[in-house]
Amino acid sequence: MDNLDLDVLKTALAWTEAGRRATLGTVVRTWGSAPRPIGAMMAIRDDGQVIGSVSGGCIEDDLISQVKDGKLAARLPESVTYGVAADQAQQFGLPCGGTVQMVLEPITPLSDIRGLLTDLEGHKIVKRTLDMTTAVTHRSTAIGADILRFDDKTLTTIHGPKYRLLIIGAGQLSKYLATMAIPLDYQVTVCDPRDEYQEQWHDLPQVTMTKEMPDDTVIAMNLDRNSAVVALTHDPKLDDLALMEALKSPAFYVGALGSKGNNDKRRARLLEFDVTAAEVKHLRGPVGLDIGAKTPSEIAVSILAEMTALKRGVTMTRSKSDAPASVDSTAGCPVR
Repeated sequence: MDNLDLDVLKTALAWTEAGRRATLGTVVRTWGSAPRPIGAMMAIRDDGQVIGSVSGGCIEDDLISQVKDGKLAARLPESVTYGVAADQAQQFGLPCGGTVQMVLEPITPLSDIRGLLTDLEGHKIVKRTLDMTTAVTHRSTAIGADILRFDDKTLTTIHGPKYRLLIIGAGQLSKYLATMAIPLDYQVTVCDPRDEYQEQWHDLPQVTMTKEMPDDTVIAMNLDRNSAVVALTHDPKLDDLALMEALKSPAFYVGALGSKGNNDKRRARLLEFDVTAAEVKHLRGPVGLDIGAKTPSEIAVSILAEMTALKRGVTMTRSKSDAPASVDSTAGCPVR
């Protein structure tokens, strides 16, 4: 399953290879209550067909009209801003006077969209620079500190998964979680040293599988603040190894499956090792938001909902730790 950026790039390339003219739009700055975040993308075909969104529908009609008429980015990239004046914000439906600045890029051989897609299909995280005066692009491997930048002369965009998710355990719940996480822009790694759980993963080539021990995997991944770790094996020998290292890292989310009682015991075990009380407090266990989840797919949704809330800085008033345990029928034990 592709994330939206890949869908936009693949569709734009297909249009140009079919002989159509296509323009790629990227949000580069926002002020106020802009509907879409920096980095949001859309592609516009010469007949007005679109894929993606840069404003949630507010300004797309005007963009489509101007691109169709050749008034924007006909030959070279251009930047355009909507919502500076109050009347324009009202005209285009931008909430609370929000302002959106975009770069519009005509897709040509200089864009090298096929090369970019090849890198992304190889699971690379790519930094792409666009020269606004020549339309020449350049690609390189992105590093953790790279972010989207625009100085009116050069646009630098980052493509590929922006977050990493390490799942400990390769069971059914892990597969649902991995499948759902991919379109949410996570680069997914599944760690399970047990041979009997490997077979079912052949149909998810986007997922990196490893049979290394969980603590070694956590250390090797050098987790940063854009990383999440979820332990799902129900086996303390595996889950606790990963958690001991993950809780020392800057990872924004560290969670573990199991009941409230089991997680209380886990916290006590972790304190017996080289894990501080402050680090143990970061453990999300029972894992996931309380949405009444019972099946593996519902539990995966609850985990990703909690991860999304933490990632976006949303305060959660209640989690599964306050709720009665439900049962994972595939494992025969409490899911929390």
